[in-house]
Amino acid sequence: MDFKVQILAGIPSTLPAHKNRNIALSHAPVRKDVLNADEKKLSIKNALRYFPKEWHQTLAQEFLAELENYGHIYMYRFMPDYTIYARDITAYPCRTVHAAAIMLMIQNNLDPAIAQHPEELITYGGNGSVFQNWAQYLLTMQYLAIMTDQQTLNIYSGHPQGLFPSSTAAPRVVVTNGMMVPNYSSPDDLEKFNALGVTQYGQMTAGSYMYIGPQGIVHGTAITLMNAFRKKGFYGQGTAGKIFLTAGLGGMSGAQTKAGNIVGCITVCAEVNPKAATKRHQQGWVDELIDNLDELVKRVILAQKGKETVSLAYIGNIVDVWERFDQENIEVAIGSDQTSLHNPYSGGYYPVGLSFVAANEMMAHAADRFKIDVQDSLKRHAASINKHTAKGTYFFDYGNAFLLECSRAGADVMSPNGVDFKYPSYVEDILGPLCFDYGFGPFRWVCASGNEKDLDLTDQMAKEVMEEIKLNAPVEIQQQLQDNIDWISAAKENKLVVGSKARILYADAEGRAKIALRFNEAINTGQLSAPVILGRDHHDVSGTDSPFRETSNIYDGSRFTADMAIHNVIGDSFRGATWVSIHNGGGVGWGEVINGGFGMVLDGSEQAAEKLQNMLFYDVNNGIARRSWARNKEARFAIEREMERTGTLKITLPNLVDDGVLEGLGID
Repeated sequence: MDFKVQILAGIPSTLPAHKNRNIALSHAPVRKDVLNADEKKLSIKNALRYFPKEWHQTLAQEFLAELENYGHIYMYRFMPDYTIYARDITAYPCRTVHAAAIMLMIQNNLDPAIAQHPEELITYGGNGSVFQNWAQYLLTMQYLAIMTDQQTLNIYSGHPQGLFPSSTAAPRVVVTNGMMVPNYSSPDDLEKFNALGVTQYGQMTAGSYMYIGPQGIVHGTAITLMNAFRKKGFYGQGTAGKIFLTAGLGGMSGAQTKAGNIVGCITVCAEVNPKAATKRHQQGWVDELIDNLDELVKRVILAQKGKETVSLAYIGNIVDVWERFDQENIEVAIGSDQTSLHNPYSGGYYPVGLSFVAANEMMAHAADRFKIDVQDSLKRHAASINKHTAKGTYFFDYGNAFLLECSRAGADVMSPNGVDFKYPSYVEDILGPLCFDYGFGPFRWVCASGNEKDLDLTDQMAKEVMEEIKLNAPVEIQQQLQDNIDWISAAKENKLVVGSKARILYADAEGRAKIALRFNEAINTGQLSAPVILGRDHHDVSGTDSPFRETSNIYDGSRFTADMAIHNVIGDSFRGATWVSIHNGGGVGWGEVINGGFGMVLDGSEQAAEKLQNMLFYDVNNGIARRSWARNKEARFAIEREMERTGTLKITLPNLVDDGVLEGLGID
């Protein structure tokens, strides 16, 4: 059947044949068996809502088997027969090109070359879902194919609620994921309500259709590493031969080895899943695979002596590496971790001493024992890191809830005050004061044509804009601009593209708007052959309230509030976004963060030019204003500069308090 016809058909009119899972693909760990008998019946009843009654007897048995075997009903029978990947935008049936752009982005998220567990509709992070099941995917694609510019599609945690009349100024899609009543937002609640089929963990860019493969985090990782080496006094003095030791080669974490090569160090990245490590090696994101610890030690010593720039994937457990490097007295310059510790007991972290297969078995059938093993492993992990930092290693938490989960396990990671961690998050030390407070964050775009020439042209235009801005930029942001000029100059030769023809760089509001305007003009004149889709990671200036990551450098007590993220998604929605999303969870875990994102389609029109300037300005400056109110001096500088340039911007500024006033109060 023709691709467009299949999309328009939605859920097929005749029951498709049973399908088996593809054993060549990586599959999601089995989720916990958390439902009682009545709840299992309810879960099956919920799933059957998507299908006609005459199919229910057959599907009920099948869905029960999925629920018992995998802990979730994925509806494998309804996986489409066509290949899923980001096609040229003209390949999609549509009544509005904006809807076609969203279909393109959804398929990019589920492309097996990109998605971590594609048949479970999981893009990255172990449980970051685009949809809960294949019926939701089929219905959503059908709705998008018939949507007009006078309708908006509501998505409730993967479920397409339906098309509602709206206006051309409204978003075409509004996405929510995991938005629970607060008292029902514990990790156990996620397992229960996900098994019931009523909510999902959308991560950040998984459930908001804005994932662009590991490139999406390469740039932020490269910036973080550059500045970590700067803090050690190495960057610019020679990073070759210096070790960056970390873990994780799955979804977003797969960027680490590529970033290490860009920065010019030795990257040693442990990954317990052989398929994940092999996939990154095949994609050219890691130079060498090693599955023997003795061989790893020999290779690392050789790389140090030769002052190499090389990325090494160790197929095994990171705890073994930290401990062995300590025994061998191998100097680690920079250390971190990017295992999916937002999801520690369901596949996000694998305890030392267990094979990958044995751990998955224990996870499914001995969950209590598995939790104890994970916590014991985290204690060993932290203890070994402590030994290395005592020798001079700079360790930072990479916002994956590593220190949070270590603390919950009873590991030695707390500072003497018993409140803070002994190691900073990378946002506290690097990205917060150097980037977010100045308004710099992960701006990204996708060339909807799928044409390499279009991507090359956008790279060139973005570079020209950054160079023009740098000529008259204040000294405070000269380094940020130059780092991004260097990044975009080398982007093509670094072979960052996996899936859609996409790019990312860190830009502030001025840079984002000027780059986007340049793109829109080029689409209008035909220099670019098709629309460009704008977006960003939720890991940005304004979109996310996350006390242990994005807002960890907020010190006025408000880092546990989520007003900024909520205002961000509402504000973007009426200022011109093509689609908006707001999620519970993402990066650091369910119940730990509220994060929002957007997508915006540039079609070369005057309306697009007006919308992009209005929305991109707000999307960034909403966050700078909040950071300024928290007394962050870099944000204060940035927002005062913006008010000087934009007469209609009026922001409440804090009056700074002399500490002597407080000390004189006699408060003990």
